[in-house]
Amino acid sequence: MAKQEDLFKNVISHAKEYGYIFASSEIYDGLSAVYDYGQNGAELKKNIREYWWKSMVQLHQEIVGIDAAILMHPTTWKASGHVDAFNDPLIDNKDSKKRYRADVLVEDHAEKILQKAQKEIEKARKRFGEAFDEEQFVNTNDRVQRYLSERKEILERLGRSLTNEDLKDVKALIEELDIADPETGSRNWTDVRQFNLMFGTKLGASSETASNLYLRPETAQGIFVNFSNVQKTGRMKIPFGIAQTGKAFRNEIVARQFIFRMREFEQMEMQYFVRPGEELKWYEHWKEVRQKWHFSLGLGEENYRFHDHDKLAHYANAATDIEFSFPFGFKELEGIHSRTDFDLKAHEEFSGRKLRFYDPELKENYVPYVIETSIGLDRMFLAVLSASLKEEELKDGSSRTVLKLPAILAPVKAAVLPLVKKDGLPELAQEIIEDLKWDFNVQYDEKDAIGRRYRRQDASGTPLCITVDHDSLEDRTVTVRYRDSMEQKRIPIAEISKLISEETDFKHWMKK
Repeated sequence: MAKQEDLFKNVISHAKEYGYIFASSEIYDGLSAVYDYGQNGAELKKNIREYWWKSMVQLHQEIVGIDAAILMHPTTWKASGHVDAFNDPLIDNKDSKKRYRADVLVEDHAEKILQKAQKEIEKARKRFGEAFDEEQFVNTNDRVQRYLSERKEILERLGRSLTNEDLKDVKALIEELDIADPETGSRNWTDVRQFNLMFGTKLGASSETASNLYLRPETAQGIFVNFSNVQKTGRMKIPFGIAQTGKAFRNEIVARQFIFRMREFEQMEMQYFVRPGEELKWYEHWKEVRQKWHFSLGLGEENYRFHDHDKLAHYANAATDIEFSFPFGFKELEGIHSRTDFDLKAHEEFSGRKLRFYDPELKENYVPYVIETSIGLDRMFLAVLSASLKEEELKDGSSRTVLKLPAILAPVKAAVLPLVKKDGLPELAQEIIEDLKWDFNVQYDEKDAIGRRYRRQDASGTPLCITVDHDSLEDRTVTVRYRDSMEQKRIPIAEISKLISEETDFKHWMKK
């Protein structure tokens, strides 16, 4: 645990030192759980967003994108259930005065039990070597089975209690499991109570005439209220999807763990409209598609897992999370939900407008069912950053800090470095920059010795360094150094653009 905490501290420190993330309003001592993205962070965030958008919209003819407004008619949130049901269970510790989500306390306890089971599995793996049969061991080892059974019972009870809004039982579960305040160890808890997460605001010229509105807590409803507009103007046929990215706002009870849980965040969502009765088939389809998308970034397949919901939201008949191994444990990265026809029917009821599709094959009108894929852009940013940050021991006994970002996401694709600041080398380097900047985000760097510049670019996450030396003036070739392997090769200046493209552009990356 201490090692994980140290890694997380390193990620946070590195993010600031290299221009990825700053505390918002830092000169005024910041604002709790609100962050600004620096020069490299803004580029990385943009690149993640574009990678998702191209994968989801550009590569799927039946999916289109929109950009709905943050402010929506207040009845939207009544229809969606957010006014009445968008709550988290809150609990306070009487001694520490710290506030927590009660369900997260229980889920973290269950995760520790799972880690105990995994430790037993790893011990057996080392003991038996290549002959180890994990499935057989899990099914026959009493201790592992006991851990897994205990975890399952805890999560199922929590799910039942939350579904039934039995908050007394949630507190009873916390007390029975002897769960302590993570920071102080105190077990002196208040009762559990519900806490609505929406931010209210006003719309109007004066306080007397202003209307009460909400900052949207999710981007999905902007898609649902535009269902007919998109379907008719785009002549869309079932199945089809509507995607969007954008800001959402939640008054989180516990906004901790850096950018993992913030009050202002960005979502990347897609709602896929299907025939009633076919929703579970498409639900499984999108689980597979989204898993492949995550794997395509090369962050390590072992860092992902599916976690099916024990408690389903009021609109869903199936739901799972793609969880990622963050420095603080496995946590939700993306949700995939079968939302049934709840949203469109609710908006039909509250608006009085029909939100239906005429299916020419079936010759009938119906309200489509919906499969949702929803990923937090900020969480994806943290997953990429934390998985990419490495401390490496080199063959010569030295070490380096390297940010092994997927090249397609890296803020700067290549740094152009003159070996020395004289003899015409800076001028040639700038000539190369002038040619590359039209297609790639590239950087010129002439300060410090070349080895120190390599290390600086490694830590910033730049996948390629292009060094201009005296031979470059004679034969028009440069040395290309690869960040991950530190290997170097000589290529003609005329081939630099092609090389960067092969390493970093979308088409080449997806075809690998």
